[in-house]
Amino acid sequence: MKVGLLSDTHGWLDERVVKFFNGCTEVWHCGDVGTVSVIEELQKHFCVRAVYGNIDGGEIRLMLRGVEIFECESVKVVMTHIGGYPGHYESGIRNILLKEHPRLFVCGHSHILKVMYDKSLDFLHINPGASGKFGFHKVCTAVRFMIEAGEIKNLEVLEFDKYSK
Repeated sequence: MKVGLLSDTHGWLDERVVKFFNGCTEVWHCGDVGTVSVIEELQKHFCVRAVYGNIDGGEIRLMLRGVEIFECESVKVVMTHIGGYPGHYESGIRNILLKEHPRLFVCGHSHILKVMYDKSLDFLHINPGASGKFGFHKVCTAVRFMIEAGEIKNLEVLEFDKYSK
């Protein structure tokens, strides 16, 4: 299964991100969606899993949960918005990670692309950075990868200047 991963769209979905996800079976959004229209646009093209983020209002919070725990191709996944990174997890998510023992933990919020293996908890952590044009970041990023038979592989990154078109 090919997965597209993004976060922090803040109500703006660039066509380059949708094109980058072409061929993905699922797209996962790690919060700060911004508007329902972002989810609706993604759903026109992909099966979407998403969580709400700290900027998301009532309508999105009624549609989405704050944490999703699911299995994909024999890989247990935990997805949230504010999660931190190996050695620096938010306290609430750390308890979930210790209880659930995922193989993959994805989150957003920082606007910084980060892919790290957590040796102490034995899972891969991915923060796709920010795909939207709002925030302090200068470069928009998104990630795609494959999950096959319990293996996470072929990770690719999209990067573009948020001020370019």
